[in-house]
Amino acid sequence: MKRRSSLFLWLALLLGLVCFAPFPSADAQAPMITLRFATLAPRGSAWHRVFTAWGNTLRTQTQNRLTIEVVPATPGDEPALVRRVRAGELDGACFTAIGLGQIARPVLVLQAPGVFDGYAGLDRARTRLDGELRGLFEQNGTVLMGWSDYGLARIFSTHAVARPSDLRTAHPWVPADDPMFGEFLRLVGATGVPLGIGEVMAGLNAGRIDTVVASATAASALQWHTRLTHVMQQSSAVLLGGTLMSKARFDALPPDLQQTLRATGLQAHEALQRTVRRDDERYYETLTTRHGLTPVDLTPHAAEWRQMAEQSRERLVGRVFPRDLLDRALAASR
Repeated sequence: MKRRSSLFLWLALLLGLVCFAPFPSADAQAPMITLRFATLAPRGSAWHRVFTAWGNTLRTQTQNRLTIEVVPATPGDEPALVRRVRAGELDGACFTAIGLGQIARPVLVLQAPGVFDGYAGLDRARTRLDGELRGLFEQNGTVLMGWSDYGLARIFSTHAVARPSDLRTAHPWVPADDPMFGEFLRLVGATGVPLGIGEVMAGLNAGRIDTVVASATAASALQWHTRLTHVMQQSSAVLLGGTLMSKARFDALPPDLQQTLRATGLQAHEALQRTVRRDDERYYETLTTRHGLTPVDLTPHAAEWRQMAEQSRERLVGRVFPRDLLDRALAASR
């Protein structure tokens, strides 16, 4: 009898442990979600390093529930990148102004000629217009994860371009799907040569083009500087960039993962901005001091550049961005 009572007691304890033991949560059992983000920058670049670190941070902060896979993309093929995000083949991508403009065209006001000649005004405008700009992206099926500019826009050339009229005798490259620089060239009476970014070096080698608009970072990384001799000292625009994610994919994430993704994305892009801006200035110094490119001072003809920039912006009103958005961007930058 005593042995039977002990057996019953042992069984009761065992059943109690089974009944009251906590079951693993659904989150703990769920496999890790991997978001596929494409970047046009190569492995080892600031973009690739920051995005990789972002994925590691996400994995840690979400206890292995969420991370990011960095997918290299072909530079200059942004229309295809936009289509892949919309089709769900990619969860998001880091775009230049070309891709951003294909998704929400009015945001190109941030890269319109002469609106911002440096980072401070651009930062003020984006802060004040943040809700509206994010809304434009969301209306078009994407969520803004953060801004990731590509540096200051400068004209690189094989001869000094000191005033707008100097472009009339040049053969400037016009990026495919860029509605703004082509308009500027038409205004000053110059003829652009449309090429994909992957065709620029061949165009320089063949003499089809002798002038490009790029950041110092891009001109150095893509080796364009080896075929060019002059570069503008001043800049009248910042080359726009930003990371967008499919809204459908973002909305499908649990709320806590959405919050963590937004917070860590903001931190990652702030770090990326600091790195890109610092590096772009260093590349400019290197190109002009070590690689022999001649700086061209635009100060004597600054009024001409301002006039041409203003007139070209006016031509873009109603076609690329509305008047009121341009006015508010200009006001916010001051």
